[in-house]
Amino acid sequence: MLQAVAEHPQGVGLPDLAAKLGLPRQTVHRVLGQLRDSGLLLRDPVRERFSVGPRLIQLSLSALGSNNPWAPVREALRELVDDLGETCNVGVLEGLEYVYIDRIESKWPLRIHLEVGYRAPVNCIAGGKVLLAYLEPELRGRLLRSRKLVARTPRSITSVSELEAELEKVRARGYGTNNQENFEGIVAMAVPILDARGHVVAALTMHGPLPRVTMESCEAALPRLRQGAQRIAAAWGMV
Repeated sequence: MLQAVAEHPQGVGLPDLAAKLGLPRQTVHRVLGQLRDSGLLLRDPVRERFSVGPRLIQLSLSALGSNNPWAPVREALRELVDDLGETCNVGVLEGLEYVYIDRIESKWPLRIHLEVGYRAPVNCIAGGKVLLAYLEPELRGRLLRSRKLVARTPRSITSVSELEAELEKVRARGYGTNNQENFEGIVAMAVPILDARGHVVAALTMHGPLPRVTMESCEAALPRLRQGAQRIAAAWGMV
């Protein structure tokens, strides 16, 4: 049942869920109530739909963020960092925050040090823009208007309309950028990590300091980033 709900980012109603699972509505209603009470699911009382809850998100983050150094995902990420020479991270969306679930730093002495679990305002970071861009439009709209967008630097986009326009560009070109919007002097590029159905489940980002890393050098790394995203998806068993 959790898997069936997770397959509907915009939420799913009880009748559709019962039909999909081939179970009586009473049974589905009872189990949905238990999952909701445990925090694994959320219920939208207006639309009578259920969606992924905060506890399930936390469990997913813990699983994906395993620090096993021999895990295939870390191996793919480490090879990508060695190839590009810059720090790379994998992150997911949690509300209006982008959360690092894995990260490997470059070997350069000049770099920004952040830990796994680091959270950044979703509007200020390349991976956050990617994940927002591929959300169902109605859900994204509600999310962006749920509270004021945070500014980390003078370049941060804090207008919902301006951010929506930027997200349209992200979808059209298939990648997101961060031009000193989270930290002064740091630029980044991110690409989506897709499952077998083409749904975006996470983002893969490369970033580094100016002038060593520029938007032009990020664009040159785009093919390699996309290869890395495909390899990570395969390591997760999603393709």
